[in-house]
This record gives sequence, C-alpha cells and structure tokens, in this order.
Amino acid sequence: MHEETGRCASLYRMTEERFEELYASYANDVLRMSYFYLGDRQKAEDVTQDVFLKLYTGNPDLVEGKEKAWLLKVALNKCRDVWRAAWVKRVVLGSPAMELTPAPGSMDDRLEKQELMAAVQKLPTDFKDVVLLHYYQGMGIAEIAKMLGVPEGTISSRLSRARKKLEVILKEMDVR
Repeated sequence: MHEETGRCASLYRMTEERFEELYASYANDVLRMSYFYLGDRQKAEDVTQDVFLKLYTGNPDLVEGKEKAWLLKVALNKCRDVWRAAWVKRVVLGSPAMELTPAPGSMDDRLEKQELMAAVQKLPTDFKDVVLLHYYQGMGIAEIAKMLGVPEGTISSRLSRARKKLEVILKEMDVR
C-alpha cells in the first residue's frame, strides 16, 4: 500500500526488455542532466552508464510511471559523488560538448548558454539540483519535492533563492 495515496503502487522487477525501453526513453535525459551538472561530457557519460548499470544489476523495485524520477535521483546522487571528488573541483568552461544543449541561433546565444551553465555550476548543491530538475528537466515543484523527499515549500524556496543567486552571479559575470 502506498502511504501517501492509500492506493497500492504498481511495483515491478526489471526485465531485459523493460530495461531497453527505459534506456531508450531516458538515457538522453540522464546524460543531459549529468552533463549540465558536471560540465564534462566524459564524466556525464560515465555517470549515465553507472545509473543504467545500477538499474540493470540492482534490480530495484520501480513504481510504474516513476522510472524517470528514480533515474534522475540516482544520477543526481552520482553527480554529487563525482563533484565531491578532490580531482573534480573545477568546472571546465569552453567545452565543445555544447551539442547537448539546444542548437543556438547565433554565437551570442551559444555564449549566453555557456555563461548560464557556468553560473548554475556555482550554485550550492541544493539549489543546483532544483534548478536542473525544474528548468532543465521540466519537473514540477510537487514532483521534485516527492523525488527529493522534502516539502514543496522547501523546493519553492530553493527555486526562488536560486534565481536570486543566479541573478547576482550573472551580473558578476557581466552577462545581463
């Protein structure tokens, strides 16, 4: 029985066919968010591989319809682990891996996106997580709150404070 709704959640075990479906559906989302979080394509690919390896070998109890949330949560945790590692303390700017973001209309657009990525990288982890999930993955406040296990008000507050911090960072970078 699902505690929050009083209904039985539809749990299932991983099959090879289901794994392939989930990989085809969500691998790009995991890769894009990991890249945006880490700023390094190779590290993002490693995280993506680790996430799907955990999915395949860990045999988690997944709730039908919540697979993407599970994958992104695992990816965030793995990205934090990589970020905390002593040898990954700096963000690589000017990386040619910008193909993971939507195609820019001009060089100015590309530079602006690059600067925005750098600004997001400077946010504290809690703020960076909600910004990536909300703006980059299109998740709602309630969905993020449930995924991270924190109250919706906390997520709203983090988004608001993150926007204010981003504004300051971007002004310091002389973007706006």
